Amino acid sequence: MQPLIPEWFISAFAVATVFVVMFHLGLGIPPREFLRAWRQPALTLKALFSVLVAVPVIALVVSRMLVLPRAAEVGIVLMAIAPGAPVALQRSLGAGAERSFAPGLQITVALAAVVSMPLSIAALDVLYDATARASPWQIMRQVTFVQLLPLALGVLVGRRLPRIAALLGPIVDRAWKVLLLVLLALAVIAFWRVMVAAGLRVALAAAITTLGALAVGHWLGGPVPGTRTAVAITSAARNPGLAMLVAALNEASPAIRATLLTYMVVAAFTALPYALARGWRTRPVPNVEKMK
Repeated sequence: MQPLIPEWFISAFAVATVFVVMFHLGLGIPPREFLRAWRQPALTLKALFSVLVAVPVIALVVSRMLVLPRAAEVGIVLMAIAPGAPVALQRSLGAGAERSFAPGLQITVALAAVVSMPLSIAALDVLYDATARASPWQIMRQVTFVQLLPLALGVLVGRRLPRIAALLGPIVDRAWKVLLLVLLALAVIAFWRVMVAAGLRVALAAAITTLGALAVGHWLGGPVPGTRTAVAITSAARNPGLAMLVAALNEASPAIRATLLTYMVVAAFTALPYALARGWRTRPVPNVEKMK
């Protein structure tokens, strides 16, 4: 059965969405923020290990334990190897993440994805005894185009054209949120039948993987509550735009794409209680004396 919306259109829309998201990130975060995260190199390396290594391993183990169909397993693992969710920074800051660390971590993860995604796809080729239609080099070029290029453009505009950056900031901030919602709606319309057929085990795998990512990120985030929150939420939040881009490059089946969507929805709800709890713990305490 042909999807209601052509897959090429959804793929192109996913690329455009990631491009706008990364431009917004570069526009709003000064380059010095990247260096601030590396003032704590051990913590940043632990965070990268959690985001790039631990979460994919958790996803693979969970998928094997639940005996998922191959397409569902590939979808879960593909989502797990796509780091740097667009909403990760806002979620972590809203949950009380350390403001001197979280932005730099987000940029670091976005840059690391250019290398980690092709390497992960090559590893999956070996794991599943298959050959991806898109070579690691092709994936690296595409990820560079949708991650590094708009990030660099955003930084350039922010530094060289501050007035234009101030004008574009609110517009781009609204734009990427709308684009992400439209992308989700388009994908659900196209693949909802396959999503329903995916069943409870796929949703359960996504939930367990997300909980595992939160736990490992929290554990590796150090003793400071703000950095723990930043690493935990960044670990749990995956990048659906990148995952859909790689799926499109490899002409993935509708079952794999439906799994990506299921993961995205389930993970968002699964991680919400953690974010709310951390935000509640770090909320400012009202000054009773001033209120009198």
